[in-house]
Amino acid sequence: MTPAELSRTVLHAVRRAVDEDALRAPVPARVRVERTRPGGSGDYACAVALQLAGPAALPALEVARILRERVAAEPGVGRVEITGPGFLSFTLDAPAESDRAVLAAVREQGLAYGHGDALRDEIHQFHHAREVRAAVTAQAVFRLLVAQGARGRTTCEQAPDPDWVRLGVTVDAYGTSPVPLTEIRPVPAGATAGELLERLGPDAARWGLLRAAGHDRAALGPELLVQGEANPLFRVRYAHARARALTRGAALLGFTAEAAPYGESPTPYDAAARPLLDLMADHPGVLLAGARHRAPDRVARQLEAVAHAFFDFHDSCPPLPAGDEKPSAAHRTRLAIAEAAGTVLAGGLSLLGIRVPEHL
Repeated sequence: MTPAELSRTVLHAVRRAVDEDALRAPVPARVRVERTRPGGSGDYACAVALQLAGPAALPALEVARILRERVAAEPGVGRVEITGPGFLSFTLDAPAESDRAVLAAVREQGLAYGHGDALRDEIHQFHHAREVRAAVTAQAVFRLLVAQGARGRTTCEQAPDPDWVRLGVTVDAYGTSPVPLTEIRPVPAGATAGELLERLGPDAARWGLLRAAGHDRAALGPELLVQGEANPLFRVRYAHARARALTRGAALLGFTAEAAPYGESPTPYDAAARPLLDLMADHPGVLLAGARHRAPDRVARQLEAVAHAFFDFHDSCPPLPAGDEKPSAAHRTRLAIAEAAGTVLAGGLSLLGIRVPEHL
């Protein structure tokens, strides 16, 4: 069960409780589940009982008890606990089955993994100054929102800089608008688009403009061009390129990726894969949060974390056999994990408007 599936399961439990008249409260449009923080209970937690307590005129603990008995019976949910003032904590059953679900979702959805329709009812018009960081940020935020089903357009205070096109930025209109607008005003870059393109090129410039939170100054120095681990953009793109190289290498050795079924002995789900699998499972939630909070920097940091976990996994659990070693179920599963990581990285970079080369 993926986090998105768990969210839908909890929402279904709320609807059932309302339909059965066990709970008298409006059914929310969505339910947010989050990975449990260190020291917490279970795999995921949800505060929906606290959210519904007021409208239902019941203590949050009572609402939690009503929902717990309905969620606990669902396939894939091993245990549901009530913690604190009314939080629901979920322990998923058969974690490898959940991992297989994540890998299958990435394979099926490809670059669109993590996209959805949670914001389908929202319409936005983003308005920004004639400044390169504002323009790039507005466009990236718009991409994130569209990926979650929202609609809208972007406008600029004045005629756009012609160099913005080389950064992949377009605007739908410019000038004063009579309708309410959402202003996008990050800390200015301190350079024009033309200057950044000349020094950095489009990809490094976009990464530098988007990597920092809007209220922080963007780092736009020559370090963005360094071909080494110290450069996060290089590390993310290199992780993607390495994942693609593994697929090519496996083909030469005559095998392909395949996520092994749960219970196979010895298990091909290496413990070292856990951080990477967890990050990939969390990816849809990060994209949705980035859209809701107008924060493409969250996506950039998520990609950095995925790349770091990918290399740790790759070094500890090589997806390709060495020497005379024959490809095994473990190798096929490791390759499936590596390929999924590459897809997640490619999809995230694409949302940020950054090219994703197959080779570096």
